[in-house]
Amino acid sequence: MKERLLFLICFLCMSFMLKAADKPVIKISTENVDLIYRVGDNGRLYQSYLGKKLNHATDIVHLPQGSEAYLTHGMEDYFEPAIHVVHNDGNPSTLLKYVSHTRNQVSPGVDEVVITMQDDKYPVTVKLHYVAYQKENLIKTFTEISHQEKKPVQLHKYASSMLHLNRDNYFLTEFSGDWASEAHVKEQPLEFGKKTIDTKLGARANMFCSPFFQLALDGKSEENQGEVLVGTLGWTGNFSFVFEVDNKNELRVISGINPYASEYSLKPNEIFRTPDFYFTYSFTGKGQASRNFHDWARKHQVKDGNQTRMTLLNNWEATYFDFDEAKLVKLMDDAVELGVDMFLLDDGWFANKYPRSGDHQGLGDWDETADKLPHGIGYLTEAARKKGIKFGIWIEPEMVNPKSELYEKHKDWVIHLPNRDEYYFRNQLVLDLSNPKVQDYVFGVVDNLMTKYPDIAFFKWDCNSPITNIYSVYLKDKQSHLYIDYVRGLYNVLERVKAKYPNLPMMLCSGGGGRSDYEALKYFTEFWPSDNTDPIERLFIQWGFSQVFPAKTMCAHVTTWNKNSSVKFRTDVAMMCKLGFDIKLADMSKDDEAYCRAAVQNYNRLKPVVLEGDMYRLVSPYGSNHTSTMYVGKDKDKAVVFAFDIHPRYAEKTLPVRLQGLDADKMYRVKEINLMPGANSSLSGNGEVFSGEFLMNVGLNLFTTQQLNSRVIEVVAE
Repeated sequence: MKERLLFLICFLCMSFMLKAADKPVIKISTENVDLIYRVGDNGRLYQSYLGKKLNHATDIVHLPQGSEAYLTHGMEDYFEPAIHVVHNDGNPSTLLKYVSHTRNQVSPGVDEVVITMQDDKYPVTVKLHYVAYQKENLIKTFTEISHQEKKPVQLHKYASSMLHLNRDNYFLTEFSGDWASEAHVKEQPLEFGKKTIDTKLGARANMFCSPFFQLALDGKSEENQGEVLVGTLGWTGNFSFVFEVDNKNELRVISGINPYASEYSLKPNEIFRTPDFYFTYSFTGKGQASRNFHDWARKHQVKDGNQTRMTLLNNWEATYFDFDEAKLVKLMDDAVELGVDMFLLDDGWFANKYPRSGDHQGLGDWDETADKLPHGIGYLTEAARKKGIKFGIWIEPEMVNPKSELYEKHKDWVIHLPNRDEYYFRNQLVLDLSNPKVQDYVFGVVDNLMTKYPDIAFFKWDCNSPITNIYSVYLKDKQSHLYIDYVRGLYNVLERVKAKYPNLPMMLCSGGGGRSDYEALKYFTEFWPSDNTDPIERLFIQWGFSQVFPAKTMCAHVTTWNKNSSVKFRTDVAMMCKLGFDIKLADMSKDDEAYCRAAVQNYNRLKPVVLEGDMYRLVSPYGSNHTSTMYVGKDKDKAVVFAFDIHPRYAEKTLPVRLQGLDADKMYRVKEINLMPGANSSLSGNGEVFSGEFLMNVGLNLFTTQQLNSRVIEVVAE
């Protein structure tokens, strides 16, 4: 009898184990977050949980089954799908069932889970990839789609990610605007139905909206409390985020390439890999989500993310297109006087048949204009070397003016419609990077310059036009591939540049914030958030981009925009990012010159804190006449606080600003820096010592009622 009972117990245990093996639970985990999938009785994959890490394995069995992980078109779901495939026989449906999953360590602290699913009737395979960055609490996900049907299948939708949430309320923050008005922060509730954030601009995809979002759960987003999911797509082209609340008030978030005009014909055994979607989940507000992204970006994603950045002087607003060798060499003297690392030559240095005297001609002809630069770029690199500074140069290699030799010789390389008058954006058209010959040409723009002038130390890579006149001579009957193959062609070029010139830093420009994504930032050390350098506007623009991007990736220049503000105010704003100047010393007073020289020295000393430290947004410019941002070194020994009075009201009451991120038990000396020559600080407590506890719980009186006033406060542990 005992033997029969023991056998029965063993049989039941074995049956349970086999059943569990057929319906596994799959955890993707970071230090603080769990994303949990399980296989249902029907063999399909479901997302059971997304939220704070569950530390007791026995609790997982009590989770609900949840929503199907990667919903398909054509079956019983009535809302937006993640994937839509049309098979060889015309069947537009897909039903995916779990096959297997694997787990491996990519590197210390980085783990990958790959879940394989297959259609139960057709030879179509979908692999969901999840890469978890433990310490940074960030998850990267992408999808691989393949098949073994006899002929190509048609992909109509192909999401990188589908996430499911089930809460009382959802509040979406988007970052939209226009040229010179980028990344405005706008929050709205999500109700039943769909909200879509997308772009159809092709090359300069981010001109109207940025490829990232914040999603607050159960209440409006706050800086230091509440649950917030922040996501962004790594794709330098058309993107789409779909937020759909269904009849049960459940939310699905679908992220990926915008499928608009992009039906993709997938050949047998070819793998369609979607772009990476990155997200973090914070339980203490937007600030922590930002710091998660910043840490991850510096360590894992951005080119030279662990290295410093060069300060520079750009000639653009000093000369525009009107310059010669003598003017440029004189401006190099300004760079030396300021103490910056590099002189950057902007647009206007190239083309001879149609010299680049404005934005209407010459783009595409990358030879030095003989009458402007009779001795070539080499003369300038040598002049910079003798003065002890680096030399950088502007290019826009993906674009062409119709008034150019390149257009005359290779119109077949240009994206343009047959039998239509051409429409020009900024007097230019886009080269067809789906064509390998064009890829060779664009790579050659960089390669030829570097081969001829190896002392070039930096490229500013611009992209001023979206794709217009949307037709590829090269793609022929596959026009719906253009938006995708263009971006893939761009990445092929950038991979070649990175392989041959691995230590070459480049700025991702694109007419301001027209490009700002983490796939591009694998190849670029920084990006240009906006052509608008008005310091007041920059406070808002930089606030928006800081939600996802660290300070070292954002270029900020001191210019003559908004002369109602002081050079000090403009410089203090720019010092919150990667500092540069776009100004002539002749436009400054002697005191302003002296101030800028000292500010550059201060910035160089503070670089480890600003570029590598933790950012804390203390006071928002939205809904306030003031704003403040703080950076704290990782060891909490040093910090720097930036405070700005924009347009305070007369006799306005101001309150102390509580600092964040310090060690409560350390003692810190507080000192105002970046003062104008001869000026004394009016900061209460300037030069005195406070505990971190006091600074974080009581704070400092940083604000005044002065118009366009700024303060920079250095905080050092003793």
